[in-house]
Amino acid sequence: MELENNIYYTDEYFMSEALKEAKKASDKGEVPVGAVIVLENEIIARGRNRRESLNNALCHAEIEAINNACEKLKSWRLLDCKLYVTLEPCPMCCGAIINSRLKEIIYGASDKKSGSCGSVINLFDLPYNHKPSIKNGILHKECSEILSSFFKLLRKNKSKKKDVL
Repeated sequence: MELENNIYYTDEYFMSEALKEAKKASDKGEVPVGAVIVLENEIIARGRNRRESLNNALCHAEIEAINNACEKLKSWRLLDCKLYVTLEPCPMCCGAIINSRLKEIIYGASDKKSGSCGSVINLFDLPYNHKPSIKNGILHKECSEILSSFFKLLRKNKSKKKDVL
């Protein structure tokens, strides 16, 4: 779809916006996961991981973005919306995706530990009443790098603390 100034919206563009949210999470000491929800080529909601700062296991980027989109649209049904997220959604987030009726899930990095869009399991293959389409690997390198850099720094800082003790 064409924008003004001959700029085109692409999956890469929207994933780069999700990466901006992941960076904000990282800057606050959160696992860097970011998400945006798009309707008709417009970002209508953003979300980022806030589990540590809010001390709440439910505060995943996808959940925050879904909540914000529902508030904006004044509906729990996100039928024509797409979710762009930097990391493959977990089982909880896949449940929220099913319940909100998101049309499509686009993610960057796979999650071999809890990814539920194909890495560990594809929850959308089960006989639920809604099956979004899935696209993966968009800006995979960038999405993977922000995560690996974050955990590398976290391990380094933990090692320094042990050396002080």
